[in-house]
Amino acid sequence: MKLITLSVQIILVLFLYAGCDSEKNLKSDNPAVNNGFIRVSSEDPRYFEYSDGSPYIPVGMNMISPGGRYRNNPDSSLYDFGQWMKNISGNGGNFIRVWLSNNFWDIEDQRAGEYREEKARRIDRMLEMAETSNLKVKMTLEHFRSLTLKENPQSWAVKSVYHTSDGGPLDSIRQYLTSVSGQKLFIGKLDFYQKRYGSNQVIFGWELWNEMNAMKGPEDSIFFAWNEMMLDETKKRFPDNLVMQSLGSFDDERVRPIYKRMMLIPQNEIAQVHRYLDLGAQMEECKMPMDIICSSAVEELISYNTGKPVILAETGAVEPRHSGPSKFYQVDTTGMLLHDILFAPFFSGSAGAGMSWHWDSYVERNDLWYHFKRFSEAVANINPVKEKFVVSRPETEILRIYQLTGQETILLWLRDKRNNWESELRDGIPPLLIQDADIDLKELGCYKRVHKISIYDPWQDKWKNVRQKDLKINLPDFRRSLVIKIIK
Repeated sequence: MKLITLSVQIILVLFLYAGCDSEKNLKSDNPAVNNGFIRVSSEDPRYFEYSDGSPYIPVGMNMISPGGRYRNNPDSSLYDFGQWMKNISGNGGNFIRVWLSNNFWDIEDQRAGEYREEKARRIDRMLEMAETSNLKVKMTLEHFRSLTLKENPQSWAVKSVYHTSDGGPLDSIRQYLTSVSGQKLFIGKLDFYQKRYGSNQVIFGWELWNEMNAMKGPEDSIFFAWNEMMLDETKKRFPDNLVMQSLGSFDDERVRPIYKRMMLIPQNEIAQVHRYLDLGAQMEECKMPMDIICSSAVEELISYNTGKPVILAETGAVEPRHSGPSKFYQVDTTGMLLHDILFAPFFSGSAGAGMSWHWDSYVERNDLWYHFKRFSEAVANINPVKEKFVVSRPETEILRIYQLTGQETILLWLRDKRNNWESELRDGIPPLLIQDADIDLKELGCYKRVHKISIYDPWQDKWKNVRQKDLKINLPDFRRSLVIKIIK
């Protein structure tokens, strides 16, 4: 029996690392392309492009690490991770975010300044699988918030190997940020990754930290001085990759000053925001319909006039004060929340789709991967850099109309105002059928006949060409939402 078990494990490892071609392998259904690194467009810095000049609209999610199903079997965990990658890529996705500091990947988990080759090989394999699946990876370097459990009871956010009680050189977070020995720890890890991945085109960019302002203690002057220094140090080592920083959930008015200051730092190349549906949040926006939660976060960062792409980098639904995944996930089997997460940011002026959290407990558990395909289908063949979209949001009695008006194209995402997480998920009211509705082109800024009008129902995955009559579009019957593509 032991021999059989060992044989199965060997076969699994060979299968994983050889990448054999079967229905269950890691080969993407999304044809591989190699258009180069991702950069901010010089023509329209609100959007991204590949280094060959072709457009890049990031579509994906946070996929921080493998789940706990194979807690003691890294090869099986990597296989699971690869299958999630394939699910994203096979549905038109092109992006994931990984925490390199998560215990599964953490190269520095035993002694400060010492890096384990075994863990580095896991990262190597993850990037190989990402390349196979045609995904770009945002590499988040750190996430800890304290050096001891006494300072912070959240064990997942403690970096104990840095503390003097565990053989490290530091006695506090403040010392980590201000001392030469603390700064060398971060820079040393940068050097390790630079030697290993310095010119890797699979990497979307390097994020210094996950929600760094969640640290307790350091005053703003120390916090921002460290960030400016390390954004510079990271860019020196990875000149072809984007460099960025993230802050905690924008759920309290008190975080506005630190958000604005961080997003305006020139070395921080992307304006990122985190925001969740959270009934325990201080801000009322966090309790509104999911499309408003997402769009208001994007609009907040756009208002800072950073001249950078804006991304809703983390979002989802949580129990009050982030005490766990939302109970609404259990009933959201159609993915109403995920749909809004993907569509609302881009149609509000973001450079890409919103990036959901809860990849395993929500998206995988409810098998919602197809929603990435629906968003990708809606924006297929759109070049936002060339379009130079102008964002607006007119409304009717029952619809919020998210409008992107470009040089050649007008894109509309219509959202039924009567349907939201309260009505559908909390109260169990099915989405209403919208029948015989019209859209007046004059109210959208069109005063002449247009070349072509196509309507996409993302819930049915169906396109339909329609004709205008007296500068009006008669909409097909639909529920929840609809996409209209107008070629001028």
